[in-house]
Amino acid sequence: MQDAGEFVDLLRHGEVAGGACFRGERDDPLTVIGWEQMTQAMAEPVWSEIISSPSRRCADFARQLAATHGLPLRLLDAVRERGFGAWEGRTTDQIPLDDLMQFWNDPAGFTPPDAELFAVFRDRVLSVWRELCDNPTPRLLITHGGVIRVLIAEVLQMPDSALLLIEVPFANLTRLRLSEPPGRPSLVFHRSC
Repeated sequence: MQDAGEFVDLLRHGEVAGGACFRGERDDPLTVIGWEQMTQAMAEPVWSEIISSPSRRCADFARQLAATHGLPLRLLDAVRERGFGAWEGRTTDQIPLDDLMQFWNDPAGFTPPDAELFAVFRDRVLSVWRELCDNPTPRLLITHGGVIRVLIAEVLQMPDSALLLIEVPFANLTRLRLSEPPGRPSLVFHRSC
């Protein structure tokens, strides 16, 4: 029987300076509201480690949380957001509607100009997931909406075409339970705090 303590919590960053736009590789900081959102999402720490995207909107909060609670912190490039190429920093109304609709309908199959291929993004995210599954222990992963969607879709065996049907609001907290073989990981909760 699996120990109830074997899980990974996924925390999306809070609101980011600069407003709503495609922000894969842009390194914008959190707003004051973003810091408050992430702080409110946190319960009493029960993790053995914090892993974070190196992007400021994740890493700044991760550094503070790790220091406050004396937890080890790893910044991993593999859990940064997908790079959106020519769409970086653009709002949805600045992108041709036909291109935007192709992306919404097939986020894995349509690649914005000069963007990271979805297969490359997915592979790097799942490389970290395999590491976490091979060594199940309570961890907090502070990351991005796209990364969280890929991990939830992997656990629930959803097709890549359904990724954008998973809403991941700012400071959303998701828990994935890890299982020793032959068990499989499962979704415990996915909630906005």
